[in-house]
Amino acid sequence: MIQNKTDILIIGLGLAGMTAAITAAKSGKKVTIITKTKKLVSGNTPRAQGGIVYKGLNDSPEQFKKDIMQAGAGHCWEDAVDHLCNQGPRLVKEILIEALKTNFDKKENQYQRVSEGAHSQPRVIYKSDETGKSIHGAALSYLQSLDNVKILTNHIAIDLLTFSHHSISSTDIYKKPTCFGAMVLDNKKSLVISILASKTILAAGGIGQLFLHTTNAKEATGDGIAMAWRAGARCFNLHYIQFHPTALYHPSGRFLISEALRGEGARLVNAKGNEFMEDYHKLGALAPRDIVSRSIHMQMLKEESDCMFLDITHKQKDWLIKRFPTINKYCLSKGIDFSQEPIPIVPAAHYNCGGVGVNLVGKTSLIRLYAVGEVACSGDHGAHRLASTSLLECLVWGHYAGKDAIEDKDDDNYFPRMNEWEQGCRKADTAQIAQEWLTIKNTMWNLAGLIRSQEKLHTAMNILRNLQSDVEQSYQKSNLDNSIISLRNGAQTALAIISSSVEARESKGTHYVED
Repeated sequence: MIQNKTDILIIGLGLAGMTAAITAAKSGKKVTIITKTKKLVSGNTPRAQGGIVYKGLNDSPEQFKKDIMQAGAGHCWEDAVDHLCNQGPRLVKEILIEALKTNFDKKENQYQRVSEGAHSQPRVIYKSDETGKSIHGAALSYLQSLDNVKILTNHIAIDLLTFSHHSISSTDIYKKPTCFGAMVLDNKKSLVISILASKTILAAGGIGQLFLHTTNAKEATGDGIAMAWRAGARCFNLHYIQFHPTALYHPSGRFLISEALRGEGARLVNAKGNEFMEDYHKLGALAPRDIVSRSIHMQMLKEESDCMFLDITHKQKDWLIKRFPTINKYCLSKGIDFSQEPIPIVPAAHYNCGGVGVNLVGKTSLIRLYAVGEVACSGDHGAHRLASTSLLECLVWGHYAGKDAIEDKDDDNYFPRMNEWEQGCRKADTAQIAQEWLTIKNTMWNLAGLIRSQEKLHTAMNILRNLQSDVEQSYQKSNLDNSIISLRNGAQTALAIISSSVEARESKGTHYVED
């Protein structure tokens, strides 16, 4: 078995992983980043449209904190929220603006700011409707200029390496649970390799593809949570799945329609053009996302309609095209001119508020393992995430994880001997994989979606327990490729989410349970 060694291994190439790499690389440490996609532009970061929280003109950390805590339905970790509010604006300035030279929209040399759902004032800066793409491009360009950072595309992590699971020495099981790298499939060579690392940073992204309707990238199959779960890392709040209220409803699939449209005055209406959100919440269309999503869902059921609509036709066409070029281009490609007609929309799985539990520097319950970004649960988001705080969390926790990971501690130079890798020889059945994905997606959407019940969740548990067992057997017998590894992770993460949902003691935030 081929073994590679690095100081810091980062699994994932979104903003969180890249920020950790940029911070750690300053120390001279050797950093290796892997991404399972063939292209460098991957994950959910480049898909983020709305913006990133900076600071309002009359803002304060206390006011920002109040908004986060309120949106989080009383379930946020206050220390984490303080950390985000106090350090976030500084790191946006120092890293994104000054170091990376990220392009954000300005007017008269002042950053344009917009308010979004549940924000008390405009504090979100943006680059038209492609903020994530602008940030990702700037970070990637900077990373590629660093000699001690290696980026490996088309490499998918199979499992985290731990003393208890992979060491030949049986007495290593008595050591504290520790991660020392990852087993990785090089898809280009169909070769399994081990990458040994003094520190491993899990930045593998989200779980949206577990649901029938999602705004997430195709690679968001819950890989990070599944690997951490199998390795024994503590995971929690997995039942808090945020559904974005407005995804384009079209036969070709779903596409994110940014919260920023509502921030700029777009109205939520039914097929007759009547607004309905005031019937559900005093903040109307700018209520917290979980409330807006459920309200749209309930209105659809009430009217027996397939979708609702987002109407911003009262704005000037030239302004709309300049402000939302990506949405305009995509909608036009589907035959919709959103300057002249409302956009058909439905809610879609968007963001996982839970994940691998971490402290304020991203350390998990496993020694030498960190988690940052959407795969992690920092406690910031509680039961529901405040709009445009996800990229900010990526920046803050990515920075502090990278800073902590360069320190020589935790016996990080011990690497146990391992057995040779063994895998099955059977080629994975693509038709069976497709069918099992459909089972996962439909089960999660219909039984663990916007409105849940204990009866639905227990039905989902039975379905997914059996499926996960079948998938694991197929994995053991198959010659590995991206599809079977992703399916294994998706089945494991779906079951973990259902387990968390069944155990949840109360209906709160995004976890809405019928009586």
